[in-house]
Formats: sequence, structure tokens, C-alpha cells
Amino acid sequence: MENSSEVQTLPIPDSAAGLRLDQAVARMFPDYSRSRLAEWIRAGDLLLDGARALPRQTVDGGEIVSLRARQEQEVPMKPEEIALDVRYEDADLLVINKPAGLVVHPGAGQSAGTLQNALLHFDARLAEIPRAGIVHRLDKDTSGVMVVARSLRARTKLVGALQERDVHRQYVAVVLGPMIAGGSVDAPIGRHPRDRLKQAVVDEPAGRPALTHYRVRERFRAHTLIECRLETGRTHQIRVHMAHAKHPLVGDAQYGGGLKLPKGATDELIETLRGFKRQALHAEKLEFAHPVSGELVSVSVEAPEDFAALVRALRDDAGSAAR
Repeated sequence: MENSSEVQTLPIPDSAAGLRLDQAVARMFPDYSRSRLAEWIRAGDLLLDGARALPRQTVDGGEIVSLRARQEQEVPMKPEEIALDVRYEDADLLVINKPAGLVVHPGAGQSAGTLQNALLHFDARLAEIPRAGIVHRLDKDTSGVMVVARSLRARTKLVGALQERDVHRQYVAVVLGPMIAGGSVDAPIGRHPRDRLKQAVVDEPAGRPALTHYRVRERFRAHTLIECRLETGRTHQIRVHMAHAKHPLVGDAQYGGGLKLPKGATDELIETLRGFKRQALHAEKLEFAHPVSGELVSVSVEAPEDFAALVRALRDDAGSAAR
């Protein structure tokens, strides 16, 4: 059942020069699969400089893409009364603090109980916005700040700002191993070649460019608290990049963050690490130009108690070992 459509207009970034049109727009509109975008190109729902095009034609960068995204939904989304921690609100935006454990939008095996259901209950008008205004996502077990568009004009501008890397996204994570210094991981990410549920560092064109900057905030005996800043927004990006750097996130069983206990660990640390069953990742800050007023929007949210308790236990263990 088709329930909505919108027109989004964006320039093809210079970084996409030389790519096929379907490859370029797959980078520009990550909410949609490349096959869906190719269908829209062939149907004339995606225009290049106002004219119909072919999925395989090469782009130069700078061309204007106009996409009429036709949203199809097998089962209508139902509003659900799920509490939201709203940190900023106006007519065009919501900024929320998502708790760990909340799925962002429905997918395979998850048709209800999502952030999208909660948003539709919070504001029924969001039913008129694709994905109820969700323009980026956090993994189910990642906590932290997210922005939601409440109008089509805000959504279009926010999608463009994310594409142009004009949104500052800052995270904190606890990783395995004592890091010496900060740095960057610049490695393309795509679907894992054997495990379809995972992402991996893979060569282009199968992998899409991905860049993560990180710095050390605090070192412990066998772990490190780091700050990460995203230049791109690939699925599982921080988790994949830190595993690639041989420092997977604590609690991230999918990417190698198993239990690691320093010699002579305190009882509190042992209990805390064994009980931490999600990736130790929190989105602590979002900063961007308001899509309508242009004013700076900056929202920071504190880490949840389980993450804070993990850091305290690591800090106390390090202090005990030093005495």
C-alpha cells in the first residue's frame, strides 16, 4: 500500500564524480536500497537535472537530483504510547535521548515497540513524513541523542546536511585494550561477505567511504574510554572501525568485544563487565544548523547509568591497582 511521497532535491557531491548514477544516489539517500533507487530512476521518479536518466550513466558531480520517494508500507504503522525523553522541540524538529534497547524503526522480526511507533503517538502529524521524520539511526543497544524532522522542509535540509557532513556527531565508547593515543580510521564499510547480519571493512565499490576520528579520554588497565566523531554515517560504523583497529567495544559480541579482565580485577569490575550485555556506546552530542532558521542547535545528553557504572568500576579498579 502506498501511503506517502515527497520530493527531495540535492546536488550530487563532487566526491561521487565518476560513479554510476545508481551508485551515487545510493550514497546520497541511505534510507533506500540501491535496487529501489534504480527502480525509481527507470520509472522517472528520480530525475537528473530535471530529465530522465539511466541507472548506469556516469555522473560528474554537481548535477541536481530530484527524487520523488514513494513510501510503500505493507502494514500501516500504529502509534504506541512509549515514553520519549525530548531534549529540544520546535515546529520543525525534535531532538530526543534514545535509551538503549529501543529499536529505531520496524524491520524483520520487529513490527512494534519502536521509536517510530512512539513518534507517531507523540505527534500524529509525523505520519505525513517518511519514516515519521527519522533521518538517521542508532543501533538498538546504542543510547543517545537523535534528531527527528517534523516537517518535509526540515527533513530535506537535514538529509542534505548529513550527506554533506555538516552535522557534528560525537560519541563516547569503552573499548578493549589500553590505547596509547587517538587517531582516525579511514576504511570503507559494506555488507560482510559471509555474514549478512554484519558490516565489515571491504574495498570499494562494495564498501562505501567511512571515516571515524577518535581520541583518548581516559585509560584504564585493560580498557580505554574514547570519544569518537563521525564524518560519515555507515551502519555500525564505530563498532566496525574500532574492531578493525583491534580495539572492539566492550560488550559487542557481534564484533569481538568479549570479556577481558585485568589481572587482580576488583570484584565490582568483574561483576560489572560480566553483566554488561550491550555495546558500550553512547551518542552524547549533536550539533547542526537549524534547517529552517539557520541557528546553531547543540544538544548533549549524559550517558545512562549502566555506561556510567562501567566507567566508575574501571576507574576504581585502576585506582585500587595503583595503591
